Amino acid sequence: MANPVSSSSSIPPGSWRVQGRVLKALLLREMLTRYGRHNIGFLWLFVEPMLFTLGVAALWTAAEAYHGSDLPIVAFALTGYSSVLLWRNMPGRCIGALWSNLSLLYHRNIRVLDIYVARVLLEFGGATISFAGLSLLFIAIGSIDPPRNILEVVGGWLLIAWIGAALAIFLGALSHESELVDKLWHPASYLIFPLSGAAFLVDALPPVAREYVLYIPMVHGTEIVREGFFGTRITAHYDLGYVVPFCLVLTLLALMTTRWVARRVVPE
Repeated sequence: MANPVSSSSSIPPGSWRVQGRVLKALLLREMLTRYGRHNIGFLWLFVEPMLFTLGVAALWTAAEAYHGSDLPIVAFALTGYSSVLLWRNMPGRCIGALWSNLSLLYHRNIRVLDIYVARVLLEFGGATISFAGLSLLFIAIGSIDPPRNILEVVGGWLLIAWIGAALAIFLGALSHESELVDKLWHPASYLIFPLSGAAFLVDALPPVAREYVLYIPMVHGTEIVREGFFGTRITAHYDLGYVVPFCLVLTLLALMTTRWVARRVVPE
């Protein structure tokens, strides 16, 4: 086996500016590779999730869907499905990402973790612009009211992003060692999706179901976002004493797994 590539070495002190340029270059490369220069190009980054959320909101409105409360269906769909896109798309983009970018590791300043971070940042940016843009649009046309607590919305959104990013890097690193990760993640994400709080309020569930659904970390972030949006109109259920340690442990596992993979990887 060849010697470990330079991507596994630590970053020298004072090289944050170089690291910033590396991430910027990887982001630009990823956008051009994924969206190209034709049509609206990289604008698809946030137009695509916007269209998905708009479609769900329109279907729910047309079907007069019931979600366990008297909240406006558009606002409910916006907060729920935007959150799903945030945590679900990140792992999908990171799984298998290293195989298609092995040649980049010949560059001294590019590490395995940089490849995953660039993809996570891209998905975070697209989902965030979509969520903020649709919120402003619906507020402007009077379909929804402004958030009651914008800082709480931001905090819940960042918590969901933390869960998605840590999970994405962890699964991305594991997928380089086993193709089973890719095979298992897709059905798992479809199973987690209806349990993530996108289509229901935890308070509307029976007490027994409420207890079990709160083991899913994404639910806590979605509840915080909705509490920030709707204020006292809902009774939110979340436990930062559970979800923050969960995120810390998952982040540690993600970094350890990425470092282990970086020591084993051999560029093509």
